[in-house]
Amino acid sequence: MSNEPDFPEKGEALKRIPQVSQILEQLSREWKGADSPPHSLAADSARMVLDKYRQRILAADSPEELGRIESKDLELIKLTESEINSRLTSNLKRLINATGVILHTNLGRAPLPESARSQVLEAAGGYLNLEIDLESGKRFSRLEHVEHLLCELTGAEAATVVNNNAGATLLVLATFAKNREVIISRGQLIEIGGSFRLPEIMAESGARLLEVGTTNRTYLEDYRKAIGPETAMIMRVHQSNYQIIGYVHDVVLSDLVDLAHERFLPMVDDLGSGALVSLSDAGIPDEPLVQDSITAGADVVTFSGDKLLGGPQAGIILGKKEFIDGLRKNPLSRALRVGKMTLVALEAVLRIYRDPERARQEIPNLKMIFEPASSVQERALGAKFELEATASTGLSCEVVKDISRIGGGSLPTAEVETYALSLSHPDISAEKLAERLRASNPPVIGRVKGDLVILDLRTVSDDEIPLLIDILTSLGD
Repeated sequence: MSNEPDFPEKGEALKRIPQVSQILEQLSREWKGADSPPHSLAADSARMVLDKYRQRILAADSPEELGRIESKDLELIKLTESEINSRLTSNLKRLINATGVILHTNLGRAPLPESARSQVLEAAGGYLNLEIDLESGKRFSRLEHVEHLLCELTGAEAATVVNNNAGATLLVLATFAKNREVIISRGQLIEIGGSFRLPEIMAESGARLLEVGTTNRTYLEDYRKAIGPETAMIMRVHQSNYQIIGYVHDVVLSDLVDLAHERFLPMVDDLGSGALVSLSDAGIPDEPLVQDSITAGADVVTFSGDKLLGGPQAGIILGKKEFIDGLRKNPLSRALRVGKMTLVALEAVLRIYRDPERARQEIPNLKMIFEPASSVQERALGAKFELEATASTGLSCEVVKDISRIGGGSLPTAEVETYALSLSHPDISAEKLAERLRASNPPVIGRVKGDLVILDLRTVSDDEIPLLIDILTSLGD
C-alpha cells in the first residue's frame, strides 16, 4: 500500500488529522486529577487510534469513500478514550458460564469453593508462613502444608505437588526412566489439551516409550513379554478425555502392580482427572478414585488439581515415600514447583474433603455434578418468569431439557440431564445474540444451536441469576 495520496482530497484529509497533543488536550478537560490515566498510556492509545485512521484514509479508493471514512475530531477522541479504558481494564474477567460444560478448559476449569477464595484473598494481602515452621522458627518445605492432607485423604505414604499433571508426568519419567524404557498400553497414548501428546512428553523426559497390545485390546501377557533389561517402569494412563468401546480388553491395576513388583519395577498410575469422592450417585459409576489406586499398590499416582478435585491448577503426585523422596531430589522439581496462592487454595479444598458430604455441597464442580435436574429446572423456570416480568425485550425465551457435560478432559461419555433457557429474537441472529452476551458485563458464554442461543443453568449459580436477568433484559435494546 502506497503512503502517498493518489487524489487531492486524500492529501487534504491527511492534513486534517489532529495531533496526539490535541487529542490529549481535549481529553484532559474531562479528566479530574487522580482519575487521569498515565500520560504514556494515553499518548500511545491516541497514536494507535490516529494511525488506524490514517491507514483507512490512505486505503480509500475514491473521494466518495473518503467522505464516508473521514471522522470528526470528537469521534477520534471517543475512540481514544475507549482504547484507554480498554487498556486500563483487566483482560481476565469473571464471567457467567452458561455452556453446561462444568469443567470448561477455556473458562478456567474448576471454580474454587468460597472458603478457598477467601483464604487466597487473605493470603494475597500480606506475608504468610510459606516456608517457616511457626513453632520452631526454622525453615521447612512449603509442600508440608498440603502433604499431610493428601496422605490422610488417600492413604499414601508421601506426596508432592507441581504445576500441572503434565509436569507431574514429566518429573516422574525424568526421575525414574531417563534413557530407559517405559511400558504402556497402545490404547493409553493420550493427547491432552493444546495438542500435547503423552509420547512427546515422554520423549522430553528422556524416557523411551515401549508400546504393548493394540489400540483396543491389551493383556497382562503383553506387558510380561515386553519386560527386559532396559525396562524402568510400567505405566498406566487413565483414558480421562476419551473412551474406547466395543471389542475391548484392558488389564486391571492390581494385576499390573503384581507384575511390576514381581519384576522389581515401579508401577505408575496416571489418573488424569483425580476423583476423591465416588460419582456413582450422579449416575457416573466408573471413574476411578485416587485412594483406590493407592490401595491397589501403585507406587506413584499422578492427577490434576483443577479437574474433578475442584482445586487450583496443579499436578499432584502421591505414593511410596522412597519414590516421592526421589522426585524431590530431581532439580526439575524446583522448576515445576507451585506458588503460594496455589498451595493456599489447594489446602483449603483438601480440608473440605475430610467430610465427603460437605465436599459435594461446597466444591462447585461437585455441586453441579450432583445437583438434581429438577433443581436446575426450577432455577430455569424462575429465570424465565423474572425475564418475562420485566419490560419487553423482544426476546423469546423457553425452558428446554438438555444435556450437560463434565468437560475439562474428564469423563468423556458422561451426560448429566439439565435444563436451559432457549433464546431467540425476531430481529437479531443467534450469532449476534451470543456476541452481545460475550460483550456484556459480566460476559455470558452460552451455546449457539441453529437459530437459538442456549443458556444451560446447571453451570449458572443462584447468585448469578439476577445478573443474568439484567443482562438479558438489555439484550434486545
